[in-house]
Amino acid sequence: MNNLVWVALGGAGGAVLRYSISIFMIQLFGSSFPFGTLAVNVLGSFLMGIVAALSQLSHISPEVKALLGVGFMGALTTFSTFSNETLMLIQGGELLKAFLNVALNLIICLLMVYLGQQLILSRV
Repeated sequence: MNNLVWVALGGAGGAVLRYSISIFMIQLFGSSFPFGTLAVNVLGSFLMGIVAALSQLSHISPEVKALLGVGFMGALTTFSTFSNETLMLIQGGELLKAFLNVALNLIICLLMVYLGQQLILSRV
């Protein structure tokens, strides 16, 4: 199967999961802070760490990399949405929330990529 098809299939799954998580987080915490975007960025970063580690170990095929690493993760993680929401917080005068959004996304997501890699690499 063509890699474009794998990317499309992964993208469909990632988009549905992203939407579901975003709705769930709004129901759980409300919409005054972009917790849904934070949640998908954290989850996506962790999963990207796992995919990256498996890729380093050559345990996954190019098709699976296209399905998960490009399609699923590309649709799941939302840095473009993150950027827009941060700008909206700044434009709305919510500078503390904007800073918190940037700091939490950056620090936690970097940590989650590392933890995802370690989860896989520690088992080899």
